[in-house]
Amino acid sequence: MNGITRRLSVSELSEQILEMAKTGVYRESVFEALRPCATKQQVRTAIAHAKRFGLHSVANLRDRELGTYYQLDLVKYQANQHLLHASEYLGKDADLLKRVTEVQQAARRMLAYARGLAIVLGLASLSCAILGKPQIGLMLFSSTIATGILWALQRATLPCEESLKTADLSK
Repeated sequence: MNGITRRLSVSELSEQILEMAKTGVYRESVFEALRPCATKQQVRTAIAHAKRFGLHSVANLRDRELGTYYQLDLVKYQANQHLLHASEYLGKDADLLKRVTEVQQAARRMLAYARGLAIVLGLASLSCAILGKPQIGLMLFSSTIATGILWALQRATLPCEESLKTADLSK
């Protein structure tokens, strides 16, 4: 095993736990199997998440050393499987996803304002040049260039949507 492994999101961990629970699995076995890619706290969170999708404990199979025995309610799982990665079912991850989305929308608005300002300043400098006011036109033209550079920098640093979809937001 190499020293670098990617941490899985809550929904990815839940999906793996649900797959293990199809045949039945003990809690300690889940921790052991997912240790390379998640902390115990992340696994606990994923177990709580998986319970929304059909994971349930079997009380009479509880073991003193291995802990709770989990099985999967296949009917509930198949009915809700499409919601497994939905943001409204992720708890704290959903809150983080909402905040990242809001920040991205604010950045897009800021980008639109900068572009609009550059266009207005450009038109104003062109009007001043036509009306014979070269000093004001030059000043507005230099403001247009500065705003255009600011817009280009903002546009280059705004994360694209594809990178946000593939990002692991549970860290």
